[in-house]
Amino acid sequence: MNIPVNTQAGFGMMIPQIVSRLRQVGRRFFVLGCLGLLLPAPVLAQVPDVGSVAPAITLPDQDGKTWRLADQRGHWVVLYFYPKNDTPGCTEEACQFRDDWHALTSLGAHVVGVSVDAIASHKKFSSKYHLPFPLLADEAASVARSYGAVSDFLVVKLAKRYTFLIDPQGKIAKTYLQVDTSRHSKEVVEDLQRLKNK
Repeated sequence: MNIPVNTQAGFGMMIPQIVSRLRQVGRRFFVLGCLGLLLPAPVLAQVPDVGSVAPAITLPDQDGKTWRLADQRGHWVVLYFYPKNDTPGCTEEACQFRDDWHALTSLGAHVVGVSVDAIASHKKFSSKYHLPFPLLADEAASVARSYGAVSDFLVVKLAKRYTFLIDPQGKIAKTYLQVDTSRHSKEVVEDLQRLKNK
């Protein structure tokens, strides 16, 4: 806040200028706040329950190819949502899934990542870290929203760091709503082994 200073006047003479300026700033914030109250709150879906049918997914991957959850029937699916390509936590998580990819595929699981990033961003991220699985571009956040996995700030949307383990019948077998990126893929491998041996 820039307030003109009269070097010939004492601080006491500046007080009315400061008060006037603060009132102007306050009015601006009040107006913005009122406008915010008039904006409709986004409708957020609940996280699907374990045992329920997984919401449908049809999205383009990093190569522009259409990926459908319905096409994965007969296989386990590790569906992980993440906030942003090439950020520290998201990179660690993706690389952990990459490093455990053979263990996961040997258990009959397909890994797929989803964020609101564009196809080109996914392509760059996937190529940079040699990711062997698809990254889906959910730019409208519609899929993330159907899984209760979107943080909606009205003008900015980000996927939450949630993972869903989907069984070969297309039902939610396990949810992960608090993810430790340093060991998450190993946790999923252990859970898959346990679930397959039931």
